[in-house]
Amino acid sequence: MDKIGKYQVVRRIGSGATSAVYLAVDPFTQREVAIKLIYPEALKDKARGRLYRKLFLTEASLAGKLKHPHIAEIIDAVVEEEQCYIVMEYVPGSTLERFCEVDSLLPLPDVIEIIYKCCKALEYAQRHGVIHRDIKPANILLPGGTDIKISDFGAAITAEMVHTTQISAVGSPAYMSPQQIKEHPLTHQTDIYSLGVVMYKALTGRLPFSASTNVSMIYQILNAEPPRPSSVRPEIPPALDAIVMKAMAKDLEARYQRWEDFARDLVNVREQVKSSAQGISDTEKFDALRALRFFEQFTDVELWEVVRVTSWHRYSQGTTLVREGDIGSSFYVLISGEVSVTVDGKLLNVLKRGDCFGEMAYLAKRSVPRSATVATLTDVTVVEINADTLRNASEACCQKFNSAFLGILVERLAMANVRLSRLLAERQITLF
Repeated sequence: MDKIGKYQVVRRIGSGATSAVYLAVDPFTQREVAIKLIYPEALKDKARGRLYRKLFLTEASLAGKLKHPHIAEIIDAVVEEEQCYIVMEYVPGSTLERFCEVDSLLPLPDVIEIIYKCCKALEYAQRHGVIHRDIKPANILLPGGTDIKISDFGAAITAEMVHTTQISAVGSPAYMSPQQIKEHPLTHQTDIYSLGVVMYKALTGRLPFSASTNVSMIYQILNAEPPRPSSVRPEIPPALDAIVMKAMAKDLEARYQRWEDFARDLVNVREQVKSSAQGISDTEKFDALRALRFFEQFTDVELWEVVRVTSWHRYSQGTTLVREGDIGSSFYVLISGEVSVTVDGKLLNVLKRGDCFGEMAYLAKRSVPRSATVATLTDVTVVEINADTLRNASEACCQKFNSAFLGILVERLAMANVRLSRLLAERQITLF
């Protein structure tokens, strides 16, 4: 295909069930544009053709109306018998979807900035009588850095519209508000909820509700409370937890009433996160973990998840990390340095880089009294892993920890047998 209307086609850049998207050039302005060309057979489809046409006309009706630096502009639309297409601003780069996976999450300040820009763009759309209704990572374009463009207004509700599109037209229910699922009259608060889910996914790499079917997902959205983001990514401060949970509140009265309030809270928490964003970078953490034998069976994706669910600390020589008899729910892996393990004041062992301690807090599946005291013999760097947080990690990640612990227990049992044999030999005791 060489031309679509007056536009010179460069190449196809995407395709879906109802349309294909082409990169093209406006011959008069020499501006690059993206053209969404609707498949004729989609509009003629007996079962869903009417719905597809409505989605197309909704998006086409916004041509020239929403001009905002963080909204992908709809430039032109053509509805003819032979061709139906929408001409949009071309936005190079990727979508936020790319950065919503465990192994590629953005730093907290970047996520906050992206969501803030989405708030301001959707506030602008609301002022122009538009509710997006399909906010999800795939519809948030990233031209570069933390710059964003919200796209795909096909499912939008405008001030002129009386009827709304059925739920099945919008796509996955994962980002739908309870009100949208129930087909209640919708306001901008449905977009606030959806953006809250996007923020949750961008912060943690996980959806707030995990389900294998749409029916199960819908049930949880309507009836269950999601775990706080910090239960998956411990570095998330309580103030940021609170913003996400308020945006995702099921009750409209508890949810943010205005985009302005949502955005203001993001500004406040960004200063807090920015001022505390010191210490070891994620790249350093990943490299350090990859070098340890404990993590040698972990895939890169699983190891990035470990980076996200752990807390890292540096301690000076002479610091007590674990005290005998105290109740604890975390275990630790030594990244550098040495620690002593003592029971009743007697030296039991010296642990070095790559060794772990306190793992019974995880294996026992409950908080248990510490059986020994662990203190630093040198300056150390340790990874702290909360047992409850780890249980919220992916099944694959938990299985790798279980396997690593099993290997450690086997080694410790073998060492104990050797020590016992030596002790018995010294006492000239023969076992039969």
